[in-house]
Amino acid sequence: MALTGPPTSAPGQPDPTDRRESRARSVRRGPGPDRLSAGLAIVAVSPLLRLAALRHAVPSGTANRTGCDACGAAIGLPRPWPALGPAGRCGRCGARVGPPAGTVELTVLGAVVLLVLVGPPVGPLSALAWWLGWTIPAVIVDLAVHRLPDRLTLPAATGTWLLLGLAALGDATPGPWLRAVAAGTVLALLFATSTLLLGRRGFGLGDAKLALSVGALLGWYGWPVLLLGMLLAFALSALVSVGLLAARRARWSTHLPFGPFLLLGTTAALLLTT
Repeated sequence: MALTGPPTSAPGQPDPTDRRESRARSVRRGPGPDRLSAGLAIVAVSPLLRLAALRHAVPSGTANRTGCDACGAAIGLPRPWPALGPAGRCGRCGARVGPPAGTVELTVLGAVVLLVLVGPPVGPLSALAWWLGWTIPAVIVDLAVHRLPDRLTLPAATGTWLLLGLAALGDATPGPWLRAVAAGTVLALLFATSTLLLGRRGFGLGDAKLALSVGALLGWYGWPVLLLGMLLAFALSALVSVGLLAARRARWSTHLPFGPFLLLGTTAALLLTT
């Protein structure tokens, strides 16, 4: 039986041992500075996200909230604490204002974990961070009053499209960006069509506007990723609906906000495919 030495790579090809050592070094180094910077940036803007959710969590046609509902004390960035802190309490009367205590901060923590785990190149990473920064408060508003404000969904879409476009320019390959634009447009049109055809039984126009950024973000990675994200969103919606019906917390006619499921389906698809 002939004895052979360790496998060697062909001339001009990288050594498999070198590839394994490089991969091990990258694992030991952990998340790169770009991912950590994006995560820290989102943590730093948590009071802004809480303020956006507090301002817009009002019924449609109602003026945005500017202060405490109980005592009228003004709430804003000049005096953010404690109303815009994790406690979410008015500094004058102690009443709860805005989202429940800790919900925004826990959601932001989940966003940071997502950014670290997904870890795409800096261009798509910036688009994802931008999208999360606008979509998190939009979804909190949707849970509270069943609406997705244009002042949150439209900037999310505009910034996501532009940042993905810059990423495509950096790579000199417009294909992913064109696919992202097409995916966002098609998904938004499908949602809007359901609104026109089914009325209240279909999706809301706010869902269609959020779909502009959701479709672009998922479409950047390919049509199968977009399909997976939508399947996960609908599956989660169906599971929650069945659970609420079984617990008699909802009826067949109950309308559930779909924004949270779009957020969860998108993040789950990115985690599973990138």
